[in-house]
Amino acid sequence: MDSGEVYVLVAGPAGAGVFASSVIIGKVLLRQGYHVFVTNEYPSLIRGGQQWALVVASPSRPVYSHRRRVDVLVALDRGALLSNIGRLHERAVALCDAADATGDPRVIALPARDVVREEGGPPVAVNTVLVGVLFGMLGGDLETLKGVVRRQFRSREVAELNARLAERGFHLGLQLQGKAPARLAPRGGGGDELLLDGNSALALGLLAGGLTFFAAYPMTPASPILHFLAEVQRDLGIIVFQPESELAAINMAIGAAYAGARAAVATSGGGFSLMVEALGQAAMTETPIVVVNVQRPGPSTGMPTHTAQGDLRFVIHASQGEFPRIVLAPSNPREAYELGCRAMNLAWKYQVPVIVLMDKFLAESYWSTEALPPLRPEEGSVWRGEGGEPYARYRITDTGVSPIAFPGTPGVLVYANTSEHDEYGFGTIDPKTVRAMQEKRFRKLSAIQREAESEGVKTYGDGAIAIATWGSTTMVVREALRELEGVKLVQVVWLEPFPRESFAREVGARRLLIVENNMRGQLASLVREHVLREPEGFLGRYDGRPLDPEEVVEFVKGFAARG
Repeated sequence: MDSGEVYVLVAGPAGAGVFASSVIIGKVLLRQGYHVFVTNEYPSLIRGGQQWALVVASPSRPVYSHRRRVDVLVALDRGALLSNIGRLHERAVALCDAADATGDPRVIALPARDVVREEGGPPVAVNTVLVGVLFGMLGGDLETLKGVVRRQFRSREVAELNARLAERGFHLGLQLQGKAPARLAPRGGGGDELLLDGNSALALGLLAGGLTFFAAYPMTPASPILHFLAEVQRDLGIIVFQPESELAAINMAIGAAYAGARAAVATSGGGFSLMVEALGQAAMTETPIVVVNVQRPGPSTGMPTHTAQGDLRFVIHASQGEFPRIVLAPSNPREAYELGCRAMNLAWKYQVPVIVLMDKFLAESYWSTEALPPLRPEEGSVWRGEGGEPYARYRITDTGVSPIAFPGTPGVLVYANTSEHDEYGFGTIDPKTVRAMQEKRFRKLSAIQREAESEGVKTYGDGAIAIATWGSTTMVVREALRELEGVKLVQVVWLEPFPRESFAREVGARRLLIVENNMRGQLASLVREHVLREPEGFLGRYDGRPLDPEEVVEFVKGFAARG
């Protein structure tokens, strides 16, 4: 590992401040000039159950994902200590309150709860003391720590209490520097970098794309998008609504888009299942709509708080009949931001449903990210009363894209018909008209395919072996590439329409491996279908956890050794 890298695991029961502690640690490291990654795991329980968050930081290189390494375990109760001490390597240490300690020589017992009582804090504040100990032991900056802690709390009184607790913990940690398994390297300030999760980045991208209406029924792990947008709706003058179901959410968004709002919804696989009929409604009425599906394991309720990439084939074929759609899959917060905006613009440019496919690992993990570039909405083919001929909502055009007008446009009747219709929106079963309208809708695919070929594939590295992947698994493979030579990573960003020519060109004659978070190889099946290429090897994981970089390294080295 690079000098100065540190891996901190915070663990404890729900409600103990595990995730808040990990974000504080990540932000302090970011402000001290480190590249940071934070990920977490928690059970699907209202209360109780153990959870953890892993913070990875490097002073010298971007951190793309987690690893199995743990240098310091911050255990917020005895259960957390017992459950996770096996993850420590030989030189690692565990920090905990004295009442939770065991006889393991790697465990450092601390008077954390005594400090909390002396300062008059609530029992949960033991996490702040232990975070202070961590930075004192590793050689962090006290003022940076106190500043981050203060900003974590809205109440000034609570903020100052936690700053005092962090400082007392920090001084305890100074006495432990001889036991530290790692030492923070002196670094400059963090500059303009953000510590950003995938859900928040996606929400920012939708806003950059002109979002004015958002509806969602809460469903893990997509709910934070709703929470984020609800917090800023008044400041930005947008409408954010939580209806009674996913069916209502997408139908409201379609109605809002029909009226001229740039609309989106977000859900997970089970909620998307309920939205499928309305997805076809948006396609038939050619109403611009963006649907975000943050995947978790299925079928049915599956594992609500874990990750998967099992919905790819589902979203490509969802709803009855045939119609063009676009499916995009970001791999990190920067791409989530860019593709959120891109999805909104593509929906309005082509008047088709656009699906952004994420997963829990991307949605709820944090990466240090450079300042996001300004992006802007693009209007599309909006008709505002120009021209002398009568307005026809579904006018047959060379591109397949008809001018879209909104109710209230002077002299215009805007029809939206979910049954097959003619150019003016009136229902029809005439064979000639039906063929003409279906061909009109699919004529959009020529231009959409060109865009997919232009921007649908990204590559990293080069060599005789190609690894193809998509979504957040890309980041795991990028981390694994640090230990691999002679490997080219081919990331598929546009999954529908599939960028077959670009993909085939980038893979070339290389031996092809495919890595993804599902059992059957859904990207592999698309490669067979569109490129007529059988991968030489497939690595899938389907237990609700993301692949580990170590798994990828072992898989590739084993494949190479077999010749």
